[in-house]
Amino acid sequence: MAIKLSSDGKKPVFNEINITPLTDIFLVLLIIMMVIAPSFQTLDKNITIPEINSGVSVEEKNATVSLTKDAEFYVNGQRVDENSLEGELSSLIAQVEKKEVLVKADEKAKSSDIMKIMRAAQAAGFEKLVVAGEPLSKKEQKNLEEAEGN
Repeated sequence: MAIKLSSDGKKPVFNEINITPLTDIFLVLLIIMMVIAPSFQTLDKNITIPEINSGVSVEEKNATVSLTKDAEFYVNGQRVDENSLEGELSSLIAQVEKKEVLVKADEKAKSSDIMKIMRAAQAAGFEKLVVAGEPLSKKEQKNLEEAEGN
């Protein structure tokens, strides 16, 4: 820090700014933000998927795999065990005109269960997987459960 005398030599002139206190404040703010930032990344468990008002209609004449929130799999309305999902899709591939699987899942279904459907469809030989934009409604889940009971 340098102090210079004025041109008349009597009064000292202060030309430089001391940035040490400013640096200290920024350092403290940086540390606070580093401590608080991870709390912004927590997931909100109450997120619901928005409804879709428009879009391309999905043809359901292909293989349709429905997934409930309880991780129950249905292939074209018939309940299928998780282990036999690939075999069921393999037997269905010869009957469909397009090698395409439509996935209708409940909004609370786990993404790991959807990944199981994707792996099973790929192993069965399906070339395209379409995830329906509208989740499996409670009415559709009830109809699937009633059809299984009959």
